[in-house]
Amino acid sequence: MSISEKPTAPIERAPDGRSRRPILQGPGRLVVYMGLVLLTALFLFGMAFAMTEFSAMDLLTFVAFVAGAAICVEGSRRLGVPTPAGFNRDLLGAWWFPVVLLLPPLYSLIIPIPVYLLLQQRTRQTLVHRRVFTAASVGLSSFLVSVTWYSVWSGSLVGGLRGDAKAVEALASGPGVVVALLCCAGFTVLNTLIVAGAARISNPSRHGMRPLWDREAVTVDCVELCVGVTIAILAHLSLYLLVIAVPPVLLLQRSLLYQQLQMAVRTDPKTGLLNAPTWEQEASVEIARARSTRGRAAVLIVDIDHFKRVNDTHGHLFGDQVLLGVATTIAQQLRQSDLLGRFGGEEFVVLLPGSDTGEAWQAAERLRSQVGSMEITVDNVPVSVTISVGVAVVGEHGNDLVELLTAADLALYRAKETGRNRVCMPAGRTAPEGRIPGSRSGGEVDPPSGS
Repeated sequence: MSISEKPTAPIERAPDGRSRRPILQGPGRLVVYMGLVLLTALFLFGMAFAMTEFSAMDLLTFVAFVAGAAICVEGSRRLGVPTPAGFNRDLLGAWWFPVVLLLPPLYSLIIPIPVYLLLQQRTRQTLVHRRVFTAASVGLSSFLVSVTWYSVWSGSLVGGLRGDAKAVEALASGPGVVVALLCCAGFTVLNTLIVAGAARISNPSRHGMRPLWDREAVTVDCVELCVGVTIAILAHLSLYLLVIAVPPVLLLQRSLLYQQLQMAVRTDPKTGLLNAPTWEQEASVEIARARSTRGRAAVLIVDIDHFKRVNDTHGHLFGDQVLLGVATTIAQQLRQSDLLGRFGGEEFVVLLPGSDTGEAWQAAERLRSQVGSMEITVDNVPVSVTISVGVAVVGEHGNDLVELLTAADLALYRAKETGRNRVCMPAGRTAPEGRIPGSRSGGEVDPPSGS
């Protein structure tokens, strides 16, 4: 698992002409945290290097595992799967775990280096500091778990650091397999906590560990763990058996990437919310259901005030952080049954099933208040944003999605015209325009008469 990796962008420059490195745009605590993880990994590398006895067989085994990981990376590249926002999960652990269990701990620190270099060159170039941090996190977690594995069987920490051969032989026994599974599970937990720490510092408003350990994530981790231990046992018997292990791993990797592709088609890459087509499709179904059962539903269109000014002042990378922060804040204030999507640009759309006019107004005001109290830090300066919200209710402002979005868009225009940072409803029932209004990048829709 790793932090979401987005393509690199040209280095932006501050108003005084100085280059603004992406890593320096984040919170200072995040830079310190990432630096500590990297320095810890480097310190442990130096200590393990001095204690490790190298052998030609160990080097050959290491190269074989790197080759297996490289084949998986190349297989992923050929699928051309886009990277979703948030956290990424893969099956590269199937190649970390054999190194942890079969080779001295030093190799556990080294193996992420060639693999992530290959990822950077062969898949998508991304922010270098994120790639380095992910590699350091994997290496540090692998090393600590490998030392634990070898210490259990050698009975001493020194034996654990050197890599006692007794541990390798233990893989042929039942207790050895159980301990191996527990150690690999420990790697997953430790690596997840390190990555979650960075995510928490970067975005303090993030909700706990739910994005990291939901049911689907736990399933993938369990599969990765079992496959990794199986490959370790096969490699212990003979390196030639790795030839028959690669195709199943590739097939599992392909199925995982296919699932991510399906998710990427449905979601917005910057915020992880539903994209406009998916939201419109699901919202239309909910509104039709509400009409058929004579139920209630409301539509909100949310727009970030003066978002262009944020981009011009602080840069587009920071603007992306604002988009993600607003999306996260809105999502935290909604019910599980509510439908949230990004409509385009700085606009979001929300469907509130079962909500009447009063409930929709209260929900919109709650969103406006929470986003207004949100702060994102850039260059140690807190930056706040506000939102304007347009509200439309089924039966009062429209009977289908086109009518409701048209009415909510007119209400949003009224909120903008009357000072921003407020919630508005249409002055009266609006006539449908026959199309779904898009993001506000072109001309404005005239407000209804009397507004």
